[in-house]
Amino acid sequence: MDFHSFIKLKKPILLDGAMGTQLMERGLEPSGLVNIDNPEVITDIHRDYFQAGCDAVITNTFTANRIYLETHHLDFDLETANRAGVQAALEACPQGKYVLGDIGTTGQLLMPFSNYSEEQFYLNFREQVQILLESGVHGFVIETQTDLREALCALHACKDICDLPVIVSFAFSRTPKGFATMMGNFLQDCA
Repeated sequence: MDFHSFIKLKKPILLDGAMGTQLMERGLEPSGLVNIDNPEVITDIHRDYFQAGCDAVITNTFTANRIYLETHHLDFDLETANRAGVQAALEACPQGKYVLGDIGTTGQLLMPFSNYSEEQFYLNFREQVQILLESGVHGFVIETQTDLREALCALHACKDICDLPVIVSFAFSRTPKGFATMMGNFLQDCA
């Protein structure tokens, strides 16, 4: 059954837990570089989550996008890290379970708070989405977003390339007017 069909069952979908925490417990720095240097560790973490009963795991590709890598001066190959992250998850994935490509934030702000345009963010995400798709993911998770505009750039990049399911999550804080993202997007706006 493909991930679309699984979602249509309308039952709860149990996802994996934090990858970064698991990497730190193993003495590794959380990043896409681990996909290249220690893929067996990533596979073992995914396998543990599947054995614990999750329906899908999220690839270790949270910060593996061009803008994040360049602005944080990370020196590893974007395509290799994304492909290796998907491969490590697929190796652990049993029949009837799923691998979701993880798309995190750029770590940057959009205009007028920086020099980055929505088009630049869109192209950044499109590049990562294409690599994840070609590598064999069953869907996508756009996670821990703090700006609705950035999340929409990533969502449009997914939807313009394929029709795989996409899950979007945001990070909210309590404000006097209700829960909002760092950029002031309220729950109802993000839904």
